Amino acid sequence: MKRKLGAPFLSPQSWPPPLPPAQSEIMKVVNLKQAILQAWKERWSDYQWAINMKKLFPKGATWDILNLAEALLEQAMIGPSPNPLILSYLKYAISSQMVSYSSVLTAISKFDDFSRDLCVQALLDIMDMFCDRLSCHGKAEECIGLCRALLSALHWLLRCTAASAERLREGLEAGTPAAGEKQLAMCLQRLEKTLSSTKNRALLHIAKLEEASSWTAIEHSLLKLGEILANLSNPQLRSQAEQCGTLIRSIPTMLSVHAEQMHKTGFPTVHAVILLEGTMNLTGETQSLVEQLMMVKRMQHIPTPLFVLEIWKACFVGLIESPEGTEELKWTAFTFLKIPQVLVKLKKYSHGDKDFTEDVNCAFEFLLKLTPLLDKADQRCNCDCTNFLLQECGKQGLLSEASVNNLMAKRKADREHAPQQKSGENANIQPNIQLILRAEPTVTNILKTMDADHSKSPEGLLGVLGHMLSGKSLDLLLAAAAATGKLKSFARKFINLNEFTTYGSEESTKPASVRALLFDISFLMLCHVAQTYGSEVILSESRTGAEVPFFETWMQTCMPEEGKILNPDHPCFRPDSTKVESLVALLNNSSEMKLVQMKWHEACLSISAAILEILNAWENGVLAFESIQKITDNIKGKVCSLAVCAVAWLVAHVRMLGLDEREKSLQMIRQLAGPLFSENTLQFYNERVVIMNSILERMCADVLQQTATQIKFPSTGVDTMPYWNLLPPKRPIKEVLTDIFAKVLEKGWVDSRSIHIFDTLLHMGGVYWFCNNLIKELLKETRKEHTLRAVELLYSIFCLDMQQVTLVLLGHILPGLLTDSSKWHSLMDPPGTALAKLAVWCALSSYSSHKGQASTRQKKRHREDIEDYISLFPLDDVQPSKLMRLLSSNEDDANILSSPNRSMSSSLSASQLHTVNMRDPLNRVLANLFLLISSILGSRTAGPHTQFVQWFMEECVDCLEQGGRGSVLQFMPFTTVSELVKVSAMSSPKVVLAITDLSLPLGRQVAAKAIAAL
Repeated sequence: MKRKLGAPFLSPQSWPPPLPPAQSEIMKVVNLKQAILQAWKERWSDYQWAINMKKLFPKGATWDILNLAEALLEQAMIGPSPNPLILSYLKYAISSQMVSYSSVLTAISKFDDFSRDLCVQALLDIMDMFCDRLSCHGKAEECIGLCRALLSALHWLLRCTAASAERLREGLEAGTPAAGEKQLAMCLQRLEKTLSSTKNRALLHIAKLEEASSWTAIEHSLLKLGEILANLSNPQLRSQAEQCGTLIRSIPTMLSVHAEQMHKTGFPTVHAVILLEGTMNLTGETQSLVEQLMMVKRMQHIPTPLFVLEIWKACFVGLIESPEGTEELKWTAFTFLKIPQVLVKLKKYSHGDKDFTEDVNCAFEFLLKLTPLLDKADQRCNCDCTNFLLQECGKQGLLSEASVNNLMAKRKADREHAPQQKSGENANIQPNIQLILRAEPTVTNILKTMDADHSKSPEGLLGVLGHMLSGKSLDLLLAAAAATGKLKSFARKFINLNEFTTYGSEESTKPASVRALLFDISFLMLCHVAQTYGSEVILSESRTGAEVPFFETWMQTCMPEEGKILNPDHPCFRPDSTKVESLVALLNNSSEMKLVQMKWHEACLSISAAILEILNAWENGVLAFESIQKITDNIKGKVCSLAVCAVAWLVAHVRMLGLDEREKSLQMIRQLAGPLFSENTLQFYNERVVIMNSILERMCADVLQQTATQIKFPSTGVDTMPYWNLLPPKRPIKEVLTDIFAKVLEKGWVDSRSIHIFDTLLHMGGVYWFCNNLIKELLKETRKEHTLRAVELLYSIFCLDMQQVTLVLLGHILPGLLTDSSKWHSLMDPPGTALAKLAVWCALSSYSSHKGQASTRQKKRHREDIEDYISLFPLDDVQPSKLMRLLSSNEDDANILSSPNRSMSSSLSASQLHTVNMRDPLNRVLANLFLLISSILGSRTAGPHTQFVQWFMEECVDCLEQGGRGSVLQFMPFTTVSELVKVSAMSSPKVVLAITDLSLPLGRQVAAKAIAAL
C-alpha cells in the first residue's frame, strides 16, 4: 500500500480509511511508524509532535496498546548512534505521561546490541529519568505489568553491566580502558539507583513470585557478573557491584528481617510459660511447648542466648519455689529431663548446629553470673545443680565437651565462696536430681517387665511393684515417666494389669493373695496418677467396639475430682442386689475379708450400695459403733482399693445431705481414713496405706471445705496438696484478682503460687469475667514501661486457656471497645498500644495452635464456649446473604471464588480463596474483627479507635514473617489494603507486602496496585 508520507497530516479526518477490525490494529501500528518518520522528516519539536499525534489518533486504543514507546525506540536506534530528535519525542512522551513506565521499561529491555555504546548510554539516560520514582495509578493488571517490566529491565541492566565489564576487561588487555569504564560506571549507577528504592524492591518481590523463571535468569546473570567483576582492579566499581548484588539477593527475603531486642535482659513471658508448664503441665507434649516458646521468641524478637538464659532462670526459680514432696520431684524432672529435650527440638529451628551450641554456651556464661540464684538452688537441692545440668546438655549434644568442662570449672570456683551448709545436716540425703536421673532408665526397665505375661510369674512382678511403693520411689518414677512422655504407656500397662487381676478361677490361698495385692497396688497407683497428673493420662483413645477396662469406667463415673459433681444415685453405684447382700454379709460377719475367687471389680462397684445399707442400719440403731469399726477394718484391712471406692461414694453422698444428716457419713469417712484396729496380714500394707491416705485426702478436700468439717489424715510430714485452697476467705474474687495482678505487675514476673491463684479465679469466674477484668486493669496503666510489662505478663497468664481467652478478647471485648464511642478514650496511647499488642499475640498464638489438640490442663476445665459463634456473628449487617454465602464457603465454591473475572466483594479475603473452614469459632471471630477494622478504616470518623487499628496492624506486621496462608491476616478483606496505605504510618511497601497474601494471584495484584500508587 503505497501512500505519500505527508498525506495524513493534510487530511487527518479522512485518513486512515475505515478498515475491518482484524486489520485495524496492524494498520494503526504501521501508521504510527509512518507518523514518527514524517515528524522526523519535518523536524517537528517534541510538543508539536505530541499535538499532531493526538490529532492523528483521537480515539480508541491508548498509546501503550499501540506500543508507542517501542515504536519510538525502534526508530531511534536504527543507526550506530541514537536519533536525538526521536529520543526527544520519547522523553516528552514519558514526561507528559503519554506512555507508561512499564511500556518504556519493556521496550528498553528488548534492546540487546550492547556493542553500540552510544545507544546503550542513551537508554541508560532514559532510565535515569524515572527509575527511582516509578508509579502506576491504573488497574491491578497494569500494576502487575509494571512489576514484570521492572523485572525485565533489571535483567537487561545486569546483562548490560556484564557486557560493559567484559568490554572493560578486553580494553584493559588492549590498553584502552577509558570507554568501557565509563559505561560500566553508568550501568552500576542505574542499577544502584533502581535497587536502592524499597518500593522498586517490593515490586520486584511481587514480580519474582509472578515469574519464577525470570528470577532464575536474574540469579544466573548475577553469578556471571560476579565472575567477570572478580578480576576487576577498580575497587570502587567492584564494591558498588557487590552492593547491588546484595540488594538483589535480599529481595526474596525482604520480609523476614527483624531486629532483635538487645536492650532488654528479662523476658517475663518466657519465664511464665516455663513456670506454667513445669507447675501444671509436666505431661504435656514437648513439641507443643517448643512451638509455644518459638512463637514467644518470634513475637518478642528475643535473641537466642537471652531466650535460653530465661528458660534456665525460670527452671531454677521453679526448683527453689516448689513445695516439698511431689511438686519438688516434678520440677526436678522437668528441669533435668524435659527441658534438655525441649532445647534439642529448639536446635532444629536454629539456622545451624554450631550457632545454637554457641548460643547455649553463651546462655550458660550469663547464668553463671547469677551466683545468688545458683547458690540458692544448690542449697535447696543439696547438690551442684549446674553441674548436673551441664552434663545433661553435654549428653544431648547441646554443648561441646570443652564448653562443659570450662563452665564446670567456673562454677566450681564460684561455689567455693558460696555460704556453707551446716556440716552433716543433709550429708546423708541423696539429692533428688541424682534420684530422678537414675529413675529414668528404671522407668524403661519397669515398662519392659510389665510387658511380660503376668500369669507366668506374678510373685516376681509383685516384688518389683513392692519396691516401687517404698519411700518416694513411686513419685520419682512417675515424675521421670511424665517428663519423658512415658506416663501414658506406664498407666496403660497398669490398667492392663488391673484388668488381668480382677478375677481368678480355681485358685488356692497364696495365688489369691498375690492377685489381691496386684489388683490393689495397680488400682492405688492409677488413682494416684490420675490425681497427680490428671485423668486424661489414664484414658485410652476411644476405640469403637473395644471393651472399656474396669478402672477407666470406675474413674469416669465414680471418682471425685475437682470440678466434677457425682450423683450418688447414679446406676454405677447401684449394682446387682444379690452381690450387694453377699458383700454386706461378708463385711459384717467375717472376721476378715476372703480373697479366694474374689471378683475385685465387682466388689469395688458393689461397695457403694453396701455402705448405704450399713449406714441405714447404723442410722436406725440396728448396728452399733463397734460393728461399724469392725466393718471399716474389714473394708481396708486387706485391700485398700475398697476403702477408696467406699469414700468416693461417701463424698458424693455427703454433698446431697442436709446439715444435720451428715454426721454418720462423715464418721464413716473418719473410720476408713483412720488407723487399722485389727492385724494386717497382707504384704506391703503400710506402703499401700500411705498412698491410700493421700488419695482419700485429695478426694475429700472439696467436700470437707464445703461442710466445714475437719478429718485428720495420717501425716507423712509433706503437704500432699500444696496448691489447694489458696484464695483468702470472705473476699470478693474481683478484689483477689486485681490484688494478685497488681503484685505480679510490681514484681515483674509470675510465680507458681500466683499461677495457681489465677487458674482458680479463671475456673470460678469464667473466661469472660477473667479476661474482661484483667483488660480493665491493663487499660488503667498510664506509664509506657508498665503497660509493656503488663502485656508480657497478661499474655503468659492467658496461656492458662489461650483458645477461650482469645475468643472472648477478639470476639467480645475488642469489638465492644471499638464500637462504643464512650470507651474510645481508654484506647489512647500507651494502654491502647499495649492492648493492640496483646490482642495480636493472642490471635497469633491461638491461630497457630488451634489445629492441634487442647492441652491437658485446658481439657480439665469445664468448657463454656461462648454461645454458638455462628449465630453470635452473622458476619455482616449490610449484605448478609451474599456474605454468609462467601464466608461459609466450602470446597464446592472454591472455583467460583477464585475465578478471575469475579468482581471483588467488599469482604473477600484470602481465607475464602484458601477455603478456610468458617464454621470454626476462631476463624469466625478473626473474620469479624477484620471486617470491623475494615469498616473503621473506611468510615469518615477518626479517633483513638482508628489509631488502635493502626497499632493492631503494625503489630501484625512486626510479628509476622510473611502474611501467608498460615497467618491471621488472611482474614483481612483485600479492600482494606488500599484504605490502610492512606494512614501515613502504614504507607510503606514492606507493610503492604506483609499484610497481603502473596501466594495468591489476587493478593499479588492488590499488593502491586497499592505499592505502585505509593
